[in-house]
Amino acid sequence: MLLAGDEFGRTQGGNNNAYCQDNEISWLDWTLVERNQALLRFVQKMTALRVRYPILRRNRFLTGANDEELEVKDLTWVNASGSEMRDVDWQDGGMRCFGMLMDGRARPTGLRQRGTEATMLLVLNAHHELVKFTLPACPGGDRWQLLLDTNIADSEPESSFASGARYGITGRSLRLFALSA
Repeated sequence: MLLAGDEFGRTQGGNNNAYCQDNEISWLDWTLVERNQALLRFVQKMTALRVRYPILRRNRFLTGANDEELEVKDLTWVNASGSEMRDVDWQDGGMRCFGMLMDGRARPTGLRQRGTEATMLLVLNAHHELVKFTLPACPGGDRWQLLLDTNIADSEPESSFASGARYGITGRSLRLFALSA
């Protein structure tokens, strides 16, 4: 969620209850727009990705339940080896990198029909070191298009990687991929 000015670095001095402040705490400092252009471009890119890929803004919660009729899960949690997370993985206190596979073939609404949206992979690395992450195989494509890399400031990553390839996820970062044929 964004509040006016968040997109260019407005902080309200850490005050999360500034509605009654009629001073610098609650005013918008428009000079931040020029000083924080990289942050503004990043938020614009995030907004554009959300518009371009409806799976990132579904009005139904992703559950991970298997749709037996369509033989697809809307959400699959993936470990760094590219396999579906198991109970033992969730119990591993040392696991710091995993992925969220959102399958575009799953039903986007309550209608009994297969989805036609893009399949997306969001990889999070909370560890401070690089983690080699195996990009999972997924029906509907054999390559992963890198859309976002939070470790590469102000860039337009357009790389493509084969399913099964190992990709280095730098420490404390996020990657977003789209499945392609």
